Amino acid sequence: MKIVRLSPAEARERMTEAMSVYAEAMGYPPEAGQHRAGFAIAHTRRPAFRAVAALGDGDGTALPGELLGFGYGYAAAPGQWWHDQVRAALDRRTAKKWLPGAFEVCELHVHPDHQSRGLGRRLLHALLADLPQPTALLSTPDADTKAFRLYHADGFVDLARGYHFPGDARPFAILGARLPLQPRDQAPTNS
Repeated sequence: MKIVRLSPAEARERMTEAMSVYAEAMGYPPEAGQHRAGFAIAHTRRPAFRAVAALGDGDGTALPGELLGFGYGYAAAPGQWWHDQVRAALDRRTAKKWLPGAFEVCELHVHPDHQSRGLGRRLLHALLADLPQPTALLSTPDADTKAFRLYHADGFVDLARGYHFPGDARPFAILGARLPLQPRDQAPTNS
C-alpha cells in the first residue's frame, strides 16, 4: 500500500470511488456517497485544496491502484457551510483562537476492510504535512470510535462536543490541532 498526494484534477477523477469508501466507512447507504460526490468535486476548486489517497499495491490485500482510503481538505473561510456551522458552535474566544487561517479536514476515511492497520494515521499525517495554515479543524461523530481516538492521540483537542449539524441526528465533536501535527505525547501543549 502506498500513500499518494492527488492533484485537484486527480481527486475529481477518483471522487465517486472515494465517496463509496466514505459511505462504507460511515455506515451510510451507497446513495449517500453518490449524493456527496457532487459537493466533494466542487470542494476541489477551493483555496489550498489538498487530497491524499491510500492505494493498493497488489500485495495480496488489495488490487494495484485500488482506493483503500482517502482524505482531503482546504482553507476554511467565512461563507463556507461547514466553517459557518462551526463558528456558530464555538464560543467567541475559541472561534477567534482557532478559525482564522485554519485548514479544514473535510473528509478522512478508510474502507472498513482496511481499518485498524495505521492507514488512517498515515493519511492524516500526509494530508496535514507541511501546510502553511496554523491550525487544522475537523468534525467527527461524538462517540468512542477509532477515528475519535486517532484524532485525540495525534494532538487534536476538543473545541465543542455534542454539536448537531443540520440534516444529521448524531452529535458531533469539533476538534482542532495546532500545526505541524504532533502526537499528543510529543506535543507540549495544543490548547
